[in-house]
Amino acid sequence: MATAKIKSATSKVAGAFSHPSLTIPKHKISSPAGSAGSSPTTAKTPKTPADEGIDFFESAVKHGEAPIRVYELPLEADGGPSKNREYIRLPPADVPYILRVSLEAGTPASRNGVFKTNFPLDGGAFDRNRFTERKLPTNVSKPIEIDLPISHAGAFAYWVEYDDEAPGRRVTGRQGYFNIDPLLRIKARTPILSGDSRPLLPSDGGATITDEIVNLPLSAVSLLSTVSKWMGPVSKWPDFFAEARDRGYNMLHWTPLQERGESDSPYSIKDQLRYEPSMFDDPQSVEKDGGVVRMEEVLALARDRYGLLNLTDVVLNHTANNSSWLKEHPEAGYSPQNFPHLIPALELDDAIISFSGSLKDYGLPVVVKSIDDVEAIMHAFGEYIKQFNFWQYYVLDVKKEKEAVQAALSSGKFEEWQGPDVKGKAAPEIATILRTYRDGALLQGLSKYAKRFGVTVDGSVSAGLVLAARGEGVDLVGAWSDVVDVLNVPLYREWEEDAKTALESIKGRLKFNRLDEHGPKLGEITRKSPIMESYFARIPGAEKEPLKYSLAVNGWMWNADPLANFALLPSKAYFQRTVIAWGDCVKLNYGSSPEDSPFLWEHMTKYVTSLAHAFTGFRLDNCHSTPLHVGTYLLDRARTVNPDLYIVAELFTGSEDTDTVFVSRLGINSLIREAGNAWDPKELSRIIWRDGLGKPFGSMDGACLTSASYVASPTASGRGPVRPCVISPIHGSLPHALLYDQTHDNESTTSKRSSEDTLSTAAIVAFSWSATGSVKGFDEVYPRLLELVTEKRLYEHVGLGDIGGKDFGRSGIALAKRLLNSLHREMVLGDFEEGHVHQENDYLVMHRVQPGTQKGYLLVAHTAFPPSRGSKDRGFIEPVRLRGSRAKFIFGASIEFSEATPVSGTITGIPSKLVQLQPVSPSRGTDSQGPYSDIVIPDPFPPGSIMIFETQLEGLDPTLDKFCASGADEAFQDLDLIDLNVLLFRAEGEELDATAGEVGVYDIPGLGKLKYCGLEGWMHPLRHVMQHNDLGHPVCGHLREGSWALDYIASRLFRQATAFPQFNKPAEWFKERFDRVKATVPPYLRPKYFAIVISEAYKAARRVAIEQCSDFVSSGHSFTQDLALVSLQMHGRVQSASLDPAKSVPSLAAGLPHFSSGWARCWGRDVFISLRGLFLATGNFESAKRHILAFASTLKHGLIPNLLDSVRNPRYNSRDSPWWMLQNIQDYVNKAPDGLALLSEPVKRRFPKDDTWVPWDDPRAYAETSTIAEIIQEVLQRHADGISFREYNAGPNLDMQMRDEGFNIEIHVDWKTGLIVGGSAWNCGTWMDKMGESEKAGTKGLPGTPRDGAPVEITGLLKSTLRWLNELSSMGEFPFRGVETEANGKTRLVTYKEWSDLIQQSFEKSYYVPLNPAADKDYNIDSNLVNRRGTYKDVFGSGAGREWSDYQFRPNFPIAMTVAPELFVPEHALGALRLADEVLRAPLGMRTLDPIDLQYRPNYDNSNDSDDAAVAKGRNYHQGPEWGWPLGYFLRAYLYFDSKHGEGKEDISATLHHIYGVLRAPRAHIRSDPWAGLPELTNKDGAFCYDSCRTQAWSASTLLDVLEEIHELA
Repeated sequence: MATAKIKSATSKVAGAFSHPSLTIPKHKISSPAGSAGSSPTTAKTPKTPADEGIDFFESAVKHGEAPIRVYELPLEADGGPSKNREYIRLPPADVPYILRVSLEAGTPASRNGVFKTNFPLDGGAFDRNRFTERKLPTNVSKPIEIDLPISHAGAFAYWVEYDDEAPGRRVTGRQGYFNIDPLLRIKARTPILSGDSRPLLPSDGGATITDEIVNLPLSAVSLLSTVSKWMGPVSKWPDFFAEARDRGYNMLHWTPLQERGESDSPYSIKDQLRYEPSMFDDPQSVEKDGGVVRMEEVLALARDRYGLLNLTDVVLNHTANNSSWLKEHPEAGYSPQNFPHLIPALELDDAIISFSGSLKDYGLPVVVKSIDDVEAIMHAFGEYIKQFNFWQYYVLDVKKEKEAVQAALSSGKFEEWQGPDVKGKAAPEIATILRTYRDGALLQGLSKYAKRFGVTVDGSVSAGLVLAARGEGVDLVGAWSDVVDVLNVPLYREWEEDAKTALESIKGRLKFNRLDEHGPKLGEITRKSPIMESYFARIPGAEKEPLKYSLAVNGWMWNADPLANFALLPSKAYFQRTVIAWGDCVKLNYGSSPEDSPFLWEHMTKYVTSLAHAFTGFRLDNCHSTPLHVGTYLLDRARTVNPDLYIVAELFTGSEDTDTVFVSRLGINSLIREAGNAWDPKELSRIIWRDGLGKPFGSMDGACLTSASYVASPTASGRGPVRPCVISPIHGSLPHALLYDQTHDNESTTSKRSSEDTLSTAAIVAFSWSATGSVKGFDEVYPRLLELVTEKRLYEHVGLGDIGGKDFGRSGIALAKRLLNSLHREMVLGDFEEGHVHQENDYLVMHRVQPGTQKGYLLVAHTAFPPSRGSKDRGFIEPVRLRGSRAKFIFGASIEFSEATPVSGTITGIPSKLVQLQPVSPSRGTDSQGPYSDIVIPDPFPPGSIMIFETQLEGLDPTLDKFCASGADEAFQDLDLIDLNVLLFRAEGEELDATAGEVGVYDIPGLGKLKYCGLEGWMHPLRHVMQHNDLGHPVCGHLREGSWALDYIASRLFRQATAFPQFNKPAEWFKERFDRVKATVPPYLRPKYFAIVISEAYKAARRVAIEQCSDFVSSGHSFTQDLALVSLQMHGRVQSASLDPAKSVPSLAAGLPHFSSGWARCWGRDVFISLRGLFLATGNFESAKRHILAFASTLKHGLIPNLLDSVRNPRYNSRDSPWWMLQNIQDYVNKAPDGLALLSEPVKRRFPKDDTWVPWDDPRAYAETSTIAEIIQEVLQRHADGISFREYNAGPNLDMQMRDEGFNIEIHVDWKTGLIVGGSAWNCGTWMDKMGESEKAGTKGLPGTPRDGAPVEITGLLKSTLRWLNELSSMGEFPFRGVETEANGKTRLVTYKEWSDLIQQSFEKSYYVPLNPAADKDYNIDSNLVNRRGTYKDVFGSGAGREWSDYQFRPNFPIAMTVAPELFVPEHALGALRLADEVLRAPLGMRTLDPIDLQYRPNYDNSNDSDDAAVAKGRNYHQGPEWGWPLGYFLRAYLYFDSKHGEGKEDISATLHHIYGVLRAPRAHIRSDPWAGLPELTNKDGAFCYDSCRTQAWSASTLLDVLEEIHELA
């Protein structure tokens, strides 16, 4: 969608947009790139949900239509999701919305990238194996955004596919998964509380069903698990429906309702396509259709009359052992015939059964009464099974192996050995080779266990092997026998271990089943009840064909890999007897696809689709053992029938990562969690905090991280209007929880904890932000777990019980559960998403609030874990204090139990009485933090008791969120870039300087000083806090403790309003908002509102800054803009540093924090290396011009200062600075509007032209004037004449480190080569300017890198200037033609072209170090000094005794390549650049020296006080540490030469992607570093350097240069 189209549409839809805390930024348009293609243009019959979604986006905006929700999913550079975003959960698509997939510009995934997903983006039905594609934009200068129209529920996968770096190969990125919640629709209910907050009974109209249909969020589900076999016939079920409705439940969970097998367990299903006949009043009436129609009628009744959705267990792993269809389809199970490795397991199983039926014959006890009985039986069984020789399934048959070798040798038919050399090797070595060669493939049948002596080696192979090993004339058969014996040793050992495991497993089950206190105590051992459960169901036909009709039963295993099938190899679980078997359930064998077992797949598809038609959702039984491919296939089929199928499951994987695999692939909507698993109150609070907290109080993500914008139609055609939208970032998801107080298959709360804990646990679960679940019998307080198989009684129907009665009844906590479930539903529907849980001794206090209204409900629950069982003690808890809130008692209760015996014949609970507590009135008070309410826990308040209060924050300003988030654009719109420097940044040194020491950076206890006084200083910690709602962060703690931070921000701006008049409006904006926050917000919410104000201010200030930048920046990606903001960081006004000696004007700092103020702030070299990127590329031409004019005014001796010192005491010891200035003048002229006019700009000279030093306020200062053109010419002429002077004020007062000789400056032109030569062994006039400082090491006054001679970058800068001036002069745009020089005693004019040509002719010969030593004769080379070839010298003509330094491989030559590429032979240049890429490039910069150089010392420590001359006092500053700014020049050179002469010549994207790959580390650093910049340097391999500036002007600048050139190419 074109941006113009979006802009033209904004006025049409602006009125439709309304959001309480967001404002559409008129200047911010969200316009992601689309892709070629077309949306469906013809109607489909019937329309799928995906078709309807496309129709929605292509239709007109309706009046009052809410903004489109856009969820932004950022991907990693390789196109895959980050670890925490591998699985994301998205809300129901009741209104279609957009999933925006975003990638950083220039990432590898954008190399002809294609986004693929199996969500049907272009309409039609979902097919898991059909993927829709969207091509990724290829413009590397723009961020990548792909908008996906989301319209329906399900589980979907995606990935990005793109070109590999290697030609002709494609990379498939890591897959990610997004699950979309189903849309559950249900009848609404009236409120549970009256207008005065009294719980209402059904007769009072409380929580009654209405005709209105509402969406039910998953967290609003209150589910009741029931076992249908205990409910009686379906005609009785409405009584239970009414009971569940009145207790506040809105969903029933049914254990399987299908026809049960012979065990009568609901989970042992005989016929998946028929409902259990005994459930129906007339079983014969449902014979025809299996009860399908009647059951659907019953479920519809539950839904429509009683407001109950329905969810059923789906069993996919097994079927009943008497399922009739198994006889016809035994392949649907695991039989030894199909899986021969089960043969020994079946034999062992038969042996167990046979032995169990013969105990009396062996004189063994048939009833186990003691551990001695167990030992006796097991000892006898161990002896008994020896006769079966199971070891034979593991080993080679020695006799047959010998016979096979003999036969092969006798016939001469043997294979020549092709493997590793075995000649002369002993039998153990040969055996090892056999096991490893070709992965042991020559050992046929190894680890298959399919038949006795099934392991063998082909005789022809073994004969050839021993012949190779022993040669002829020896006993080769005996030699092979020796090898076989060695091969068998570990196999015998394996069998022994397996047999031992099996016997231990059998013993354990025997003890548990017959003897343990908590076991089933099965009684007499017989063939039908053997010493251990049978592992095989012997279906009809097994008598004649046991291998075919003996089918492995299902079960579970301790600590098993849930993604591995324990019925398949390499698992030996059935022989090792490690499966806890369910003898009534045959494990189903699906194979790998429907083709492997057509009947089973078809049968189970009918099963799930029939259920999907009838039920709201499924609980996947034994989900962790369900093969993923089976689960996904069957659930996909079910969702074709019911797209909004609600899927829940309980996983026992023991791994959150594995849980996520199941959740994401299967589309599980809620994972079952159990409050009953907690062993004490602390663990219970942890479970609630993790699975039921929701968001913490004062959460910031929704208020601070969402943004308003406009979005184009996401359909492939692009048809449809632009709509307003709200963009929310996605940070990953935890699986949604269905939190049970007690599940149907776990011990009762009474037996695990106490009966009293039923009430407190129910309340705690109900206050959780999750779906909640319970089991029929929990509310009634059933004393123990009901056995699914053996229990034959029916539930007693008790309803709500005797309301208000004083006698003991059997309704348990039903009345309280009604209130709790109803409140839970209403809190979720009312968005009470913020929660707080506090555990104190045996108490849990839970508080839920609605963040918009700050209305809440508070629960005080006194838990009753076993230590308090039967106690009436109140225990201890401090009063619950609510800051700034009032509280009103709603309900309180405890529960008492009778010792009376329950009525027999039905399933009933322990006789109980719900005792309602007297209302508790919170006390009111005020302290230094304001008003509060205290809830004092009454006495008595025995374990199990609960109290519920309604809370309301007092004095709440309902408009505060909107107010805090509004007005920033208007308040900041008049700020210029210097104002924004103060507002956003300012390091402490700058602030102290600017405010005469009154204001520094803010210091947060427990965190330390912020890096900046401005908003960026606060945003660094707040970004983490906002994203993760980390309200325990020190910054939040500090804000809760007081409002000092709020006062600091506004007062800081007011204090500086005199110097910065535009600050009055921003300061007032902050003050107004913070005053209202301080007046109306309690301390615990102060962090939230602080974050809203700061984040809105930051976003507005950043927008205002970016809008003042060039199009390259304003339309660029986030990395470009982050780098551009460094220009604001570095460019500001301080008192002690200026471009004007008479007044304070803004100046560019070299870096922070070390160069923030004073004489050290502004450096000539740094300014002009930084100026192009920070000023010219960003469009700040005026500031660039001011710096050029300021430094030009200081020209003296033909040089500009290295240190400016506010133009008062400039120092002239830099040989390269004037050439950097001239390069920047050239760049300014070429880039700035009317840039050529700069050349005629007059400049008042700081010093007289005769170089006399005068104070800045001397009358001779600024008395003379030159134009910039004349300044340029003077630089050239003075160098042509030769420069020779001694620095003014030379001596310790000027530089206490330098030796006297170092103050002498000598520079001249070598007219043989045209090169500028200068410097000495005593000074360092280039950027590598570290002076030795250590007296201990003897290096004081000895430069680390003098680089005297002709440094390569100066030569390049000179050549660039000459080329440019020649062009200008030729066009009559420059008033000079060249320089005058003396030759042969005569003065003559050397034109710019002549000088340029002279350098051109001499450059390669002077600097290149050829790859081939034979070519040295053609260059100025001392072959003995060459350290690495194919490079360019760093210097030409180093001083005597240091000639070797010419050949040091450093990152300076790319500078010359960038500014004067014509100097270089392209092939040479490209080779040197590739070498630099390999050798010198580091994560955040360039190594300043080749690691193979003897002087390489990569770790800089300026405090080093050793006697090591190489590193003492940091003398190795430029001898290996990795500097940031040369990286930009390297990449610019690489871009030029590779795109013209290298890989990028044919396809420039190859060059661009390589560059962007290099930039990934700097991009990540600037985003995460608290200084929001790039460092001056790092130590080895990017390690942190303590002495480095944390953010450096030129480090960011040169990367901006790269990105601008790429932008221009694009």
